[in-house]
Amino acid sequence: MNRRKVLIASLIIGALGLAPLAQAQNKGLVGVSMPTKSSARWISDGESMVKYLKEAGYAADLQFAEDDIPNQLAQVENLVTKGAKVLIIAAIDGSTLSDVLKKAADKGVKVISYDRMITKTPNVDYYATFDNFAVGVLQASSLESALKLKEGKGPYNIELFGGSPDDTNAYFFYDGAMSVLKPYIDKGKLVVRSKQMGMDKIGTLRWDGAVAQARMDNLLSAFYGKEKIHAVLSPYDGLSIGILSSLKGVGYCTAQQPCPYVSGQDAEVPSVKSIIRNEQYSTVFKDTRQLAKVAVNMVDAVLSGKKPEINDTKTYNNGVKILPSYLLKPILVDKTNYKDVLVGSGYYTEAQLK
Repeated sequence: MNRRKVLIASLIIGALGLAPLAQAQNKGLVGVSMPTKSSARWISDGESMVKYLKEAGYAADLQFAEDDIPNQLAQVENLVTKGAKVLIIAAIDGSTLSDVLKKAADKGVKVISYDRMITKTPNVDYYATFDNFAVGVLQASSLESALKLKEGKGPYNIELFGGSPDDTNAYFFYDGAMSVLKPYIDKGKLVVRSKQMGMDKIGTLRWDGAVAQARMDNLLSAFYGKEKIHAVLSPYDGLSIGILSSLKGVGYCTAQQPCPYVSGQDAEVPSVKSIIRNEQYSTVFKDTRQLAKVAVNMVDAVLSGKKPEINDTKTYNNGVKILPSYLLKPILVDKTNYKDVLVGSGYYTEAQLK
């Protein structure tokens, strides 16, 4: 076929709306809705998801809602309108999606709740997440170890921070942590001088580090004039950085007054660097590459008429039904193992952490 005929054939294909062979083999559109770009963690999740979906033969439409609930609702509805066969959703507020997911279900769209549980609707098919209770246990256990509580040391002063009250994971993190810490609080080995306990008192809306920093400022001013604070339970690195900024503002993290032990989660670069500097004490690493693979495997199974692999059918009740789930194991990271876990796995390069 000469060039003229090739050109004519190409024009005919274009006019008829026919896709080239590579696209004709596409298995369909998958919509991915992430909550925000303000956390590096969600950017990584989204990028990994798109990568694995394309490798599996799917088209991917990735949307970030920038922590705006109406924006996420509009984006999800638009993904349904575009013809997405499956939606992978990390909800800003898991209780707000009922109406839009009813529309999705009416069109036969399958829904995978990603990392954060979608609640108050039957129109969720599967849940891909980490063992979130175990995340809290790891956070608290790192503080328990640092303070040598098992050896009978204490009493020590501790303050508690929770995640966003509209994120169901925040409650699992808190409950997991308190399963470790509450016995020490009950025995007086740990003292919460503010007496602020429970998610209704310690929650941090939208996981906002500035809100955590302001609350830490208030706690230090009101309860720690002459008393020292020895540990802070923080459920997320973005909060940990804000908490540490507050502590530095009143003279902590110096040779004369070392930082209290502060936990975290997500192994974000600023916090890993902080750990290397002996400021933040620990974080919990959740390999989002693996979680993205789990979600994509669920997509592939659902659209192939198979049942996805799940390993939990009891834990996650969304208020309407128990979600069939796949839980991944989180890993505690501190200064002793960050190179092996984070650099050794290829998640970061050494240069990124300098």
